[in-house]
Amino acid sequence: MRVPNEPPSRWHALLALEFPQMKEFDDPRLEWRRLFSELLGTFLLVMAGAGGDVVNAASHGEVSRTAAVTAPGLTVMAIILFMGAVSGAHLNPVVTIAFGLRSDFPWRRALGYILIQLAGATLAVLFLKAVFGDAGQLGATLPGSGIHDWQAMLIELALTAGLVSTILGTASGSQNVGPLSAVAVGGYIVLAGLWSSPISGASMNPARSFGPALVSGDFTSFWVYVVGPLAGALLAVLFAIVLRGPGGDELSRAAGSGKLE
Repeated sequence: MRVPNEPPSRWHALLALEFPQMKEFDDPRLEWRRLFSELLGTFLLVMAGAGGDVVNAASHGEVSRTAAVTAPGLTVMAIILFMGAVSGAHLNPVVTIAFGLRSDFPWRRALGYILIQLAGATLAVLFLKAVFGDAGQLGATLPGSGIHDWQAMLIELALTAGLVSTILGTASGSQNVGPLSAVAVGGYIVLAGLWSSPISGASMNPARSFGPALVSGDFTSFWVYVVGPLAGALLAVLFAIVLRGPGGDELSRAAGSGKLE
């Protein structure tokens, strides 16, 4: 934490040059901008993720599994690129928690982020239901045929550990890759979905699973998509500590909290 009146660090000065309105975003009264960013981003992510199954059912099988798992990854890539600087583009409660544990995101903002992510996911599913009805189980994430809940949970744990490791790694001050972080994160989501979606649905995101569960009123196996991703995120934080030490550097905070923090 910088002491008041201390000269800004080199990174903070560079960010201020790139984003001249940074001081305006320091105003806590403008937190609504960050929250709106998370609402819109999560809406778009869940519309793509749940929409694959919904549109596939509505079109009688015209959407391939490859397309259904590619769409969310490309959507996340676009979201990170076009508004990651505003909110950090978490789009996922366990990502918010992971950034908080790494000291890259203020805990006072975490509850608001998580609630708005759940709201964005719910609005996306309500939109899909309004357009297509209850087609495709509203894109619910459920263990595949013959797969036990505990098996799906362990897959979600492993997948989320990899996803959050990718996010934390590309956002770290020692390994910040700028816009390429969007490619890394989006690419990971696509690859995870390609091989594991028949097992667990490759959610890796409690908000993604919450939307369809709430709108349909069916929370069957929902615990899988809370316990697995949360445990995976905690494991990713541990990996980050081992690989790079504690977080909290200015570039990591800029990535986790939004450069317009």
